[in-house]
Amino acid sequence: MSAKVLTTESAKAALKVDLIDGEKGSHAVHEVIVAMRANRRTGTACAKTRGEVAGSNAKPWRQKGTGRARAGEKRSPLWRKGGVVFGPRPRDYSKKTSKAVRRLALRKALSERIGAGEVAVVDTTALETHKTKGFLGWLKDNKVEGSVLIVDTARDPKMTLASRNVPGARLKTAAEVNTEDVLRYDRILVTPAALDKIGERLRAERK
Repeated sequence: MSAKVLTTESAKAALKVDLIDGEKGSHAVHEVIVAMRANRRTGTACAKTRGEVAGSNAKPWRQKGTGRARAGEKRSPLWRKGGVVFGPRPRDYSKKTSKAVRRLALRKALSERIGAGEVAVVDTTALETHKTKGFLGWLKDNKVEGSVLIVDTARDPKMTLASRNVPGARLKTAAEVNTEDVLRYDRILVTPAALDKIGERLRAERK
């Protein structure tokens, strides 16, 4: 049975949460996406200063009388193999966002994708075979073109094996899916049970 496109009315009934219409939540989406990408940065870029590069402290030549510019050491930033002025140093790029903001961003992103008709419900994500050919046939049966995000309450082992060599296909559980996942893929396929779990996340009271 092919996937059924999720409508706004059916989504409200499944999630038990009002979808967002208008500009509300747009800034939350931006804030969450920026934070997620910043948190992936390692921040390990580092350049050596004149105090860290190898070299002697000896004065290369006397101060006066040579006709050359005065110099104090070979580790000067003006010299080849010298230190770097204001170079990158290890730093923490991470940003924090509250649970309420993350929840609002996810609800906004889902609302936009559902409103655009890009979210569909499938009965199950279980496959009879672990072969890639079987997964491609499953996608064809569900009329999926382009990249796809498949969401269930748990990963089916055969689906995991069958989909791992397909570019643009990603499996996520309802507990893992986030705002960036919802916005990244062309289509989203979700099971009714996963929809219910996502609804629980969106309805969670702020603690």
